[in-house]
Amino acid sequence: MLTGFAAIGAVIAVGYVLGRRAHLGRDGKEVLTRLAFHVATPALLFTTLARADLSVILSERLLVTALSTAAVAAAFVAVGALRGWGAGRTTIGALCSSYVNAGNLGVPIAVYVLGDAALVAPVLLFQQIVMTPLALTVLDLTRPGSGGSVPLWRRLTTPLRNPMAAGSLSGVAVAACGWTVPGPVLAPLTLIGNMSVPAVLLAFGISLRGSALPVRGPERHPVVLSALLKCVVQPLVAWALAAGPFGLHGPALLDVVVTSALPAAQNLFTYATRYRVAEELARESILVSTIASVPVLFAVAALLG
Repeated sequence: MLTGFAAIGAVIAVGYVLGRRAHLGRDGKEVLTRLAFHVATPALLFTTLARADLSVILSERLLVTALSTAAVAAAFVAVGALRGWGAGRTTIGALCSSYVNAGNLGVPIAVYVLGDAALVAPVLLFQQIVMTPLALTVLDLTRPGSGGSVPLWRRLTTPLRNPMAAGSLSGVAVAACGWTVPGPVLAPLTLIGNMSVPAVLLAFGISLRGSALPVRGPERHPVVLSALLKCVVQPLVAWALAAGPFGLHGPALLDVVVTSALPAAQNLFTYATRYRVAEELARESILVSTIASVPVLFAVAALLG
């Protein structure tokens, strides 16, 4: 667990140093964000899902993940609607409250705590197949200039034209059809996809340069709310559902609670930066939830492991 957090912290620290010394220029963060959003992450999503076992979608663990995710996201959306935070800001906050870091942090934690990296596959697939296309569609349709004269057919096909969603859906289509991607095609896509996580973490580190301490700025209320939902409420809801209606126990119960207790994913900052909405909220929520999740994960492992 500490290895996973240390690796992420080290790359973010490198990004922070790059930002302080301006080695990548004033547009370094934007370039890395565009690279991750338009090229590297779609390639990573495609190569991951094209080789995935889609049968995990029908597992009880995925149902627990989906229900706990929906519960905390709905809670943030309800508060955002009452407080008038706006559709884009509320969408980013809801993602920060429920979208777990199942990739670059979930995999090492699954190995060191749960003993099997494949156990994060259900939540990874659910987020890439359902949450990402849905959230990015909302952000596409609510950003300035997206309405008005835009034809209905273009609004309905928004997920198909978003590079992140297109990468996910294309990978699912390949896996569902049982196709095998030829090696000469898969190799360069894999190479490009390997840039995704480092680019996101470096861009996140650059964004910390000159930023104020978290939970002190104008976004402190949504940041605190999203961090509480992510680190406390979501694992509690997952435990209640898994141990209650679904009757999970032992390693299966530990699995769903640990994955639900993972912090918010760094690629949410990429979404916020790409759509230029709630960037401070995304940055601070990710930072706070990552720090707060350390004692929570250790507590879960001690109580249920």
